[in-house]
Amino acid sequence: MPEDRSRREFLISVLQFPCSAALVAVCGPLATAAAATEDEASSERYFGMGIQVDKCIGCGRCVRACKTENDLPEAPFYFRTWIERYAIHADGRVDVDSPEGGINGFLPRESEGEVVRSFFVPKLCNQCDNPPCVQVCPVGATFKTDDGVILVDSDYCIGCRYCIQACPYGARFLDPRTKTADKCTFCYHRITQGLLPACVEVCPTGARVFGELKADASPLRRLMRMSRLQVLKPSLNTEPKVFYTELDGEVR
Repeated sequence: MPEDRSRREFLISVLQFPCSAALVAVCGPLATAAAATEDEASSERYFGMGIQVDKCIGCGRCVRACKTENDLPEAPFYFRTWIERYAIHADGRVDVDSPEGGINGFLPRESEGEVVRSFFVPKLCNQCDNPPCVQVCPVGATFKTDDGVILVDSDYCIGCRYCIQACPYGARFLDPRTKTADKCTFCYHRITQGLLPACVEVCPTGARVFGELKADASPLRRLMRMSRLQVLKPSLNTEPKVFYTELDGEVR
């Protein structure tokens, strides 16, 4: 709409000046919503996901379901979730591939040398509790909800790509149609209605487990009690809410 374009053009011009950018960040239209997340400890729901690496078979159903459910761009390299295949060789060499994000599964690998272990690792936005993407957004378009999910308000995103650069997990992209940032939302439109994320619903092996971190009876809490869970890049202190079982030290 013309008003949206005018507002976006105004914000882009304002950000050319550091002092003005600071004012926009403080006074942005979502500042109130962002401030409300400080009260997240009292929220009854706080969502997270567990991924059982040893159960993933690399079928690509989760990638296809996500792309369809969230109406992602047709080009094959735009994903909210994807799968990587790791091959550990006897000589210590590690090969990683993800053809078209794993959306069509994986063909048998043609590799030199003996492979001692091979496995699949689904990846997505880690829904961090200490999200660098929120910290760098100059207009408050990226924010954290009371139930712990990181979202992007496309009405206010100006496509500056700061959040894309700040994400240490490579989980964000710029939608070529809207020129705004996009990422996994745990299918927020579904989970707020009591449904599972599309990727979890279609997984044939139960490799993805979704639930509430504060509810003792949730599937995720049961997984946490029964398994030793790890997160990606723990040294960054982003406090991810996507947890992995059987995570090999070679996975980054």
